[in-house]
Amino acid sequence: MTFMPDVTVHHNAEAHRFEVNVDGHVAFLTYEERKDEIVLLHTEVPKELGGRGLGGTLAKEALRWARAQSGKRLVVLCPFVGEYMRKHPE
Repeated sequence: MTFMPDVTVHHNAEAHRFEVNVDGHVAFLTYEERKDEIVLLHTEVPKELGGRGLGGTLAKEALRWARAQSGKRLVVLCPFVGEYMRKHPE
C-alpha cells in the first residue's frame, strides 16, 4: 500500500464535495449541508488510486470541516466514513 500524505484536499463547495486530484483521476467525498445538519453521503476512490489512503484523507478533512460548522449535527450515511470514525475515534 502506497500512502500519499502530502496530497491536497480541495473543498469544492459548489459541488458539495471534497476532492483529491491525482494522476488525472479524482477521488471525492460528497455531502449535503442542511439547515441544522451536515450529511456525509458517499466516498468514491477510482480503482487506479486505491490503496493509497485517499479515502481516509478525504474522510479526515470532511470531518474536520464538519466539526467547524458550529451548531450543526453530523449525520454519516457513507459506510466508508462510518468505518473510518470507528477506527479513528479521535
